[in-house]
Amino acid sequence: MDEFFDVYNADGSWRGLFPRSQCHGDPDLIHKSVHVVVLDSTQKKILLQKRSPAKDIQPGKWDTAVGGHVAAGESVENAARRELAEELGITGEPEFFFASSIKNELESEIVTVFKLICDGPFDFSREEIDEVQFFELAEFEDPAKRLRNDFTPNLQKELADVIEYMKKAVL
Repeated sequence: MDEFFDVYNADGSWRGLFPRSQCHGDPDLIHKSVHVVVLDSTQKKILLQKRSPAKDIQPGKWDTAVGGHVAAGESVENAARRELAEELGITGEPEFFFASSIKNELESEIVTVFKLICDGPFDFSREEIDEVQFFELAEFEDPAKRLRNDFTPNLQKELADVIEYMKKAVL
């Protein structure tokens, strides 16, 4: 059974519900998703997930630890909490905050990015995630190192945002 997404026009007005199978890659069917960038308590490491080879879009690439689509009528905050619970087993009211917004042309979506500080433990879902791993953020300070072909375009943008934020926070 196909899931349905709320779809929006370029001006942000609601267009209707469309099946997932029609949305990805169609610039006229913009939908919303959320990502949660998970940093360790030192904020020097970032948790990434390797997308399942069975994913319909960008299989086998490294991506933000937590991500998913906003369900019809769901707020982005509730979607982020739902995805944290489904993918990493983080329940309750984790304290996260808005980090940025990204337009993802490849998947025809607007991604709201949140940031969460959490060392774990994680109870990640094998149905959702094949592999998770902390990476040193310092590895990606050089912009050329973020442009790896095994990173999703969203992750490349999110790494740039997080590193820029960290530089400002240190000053």
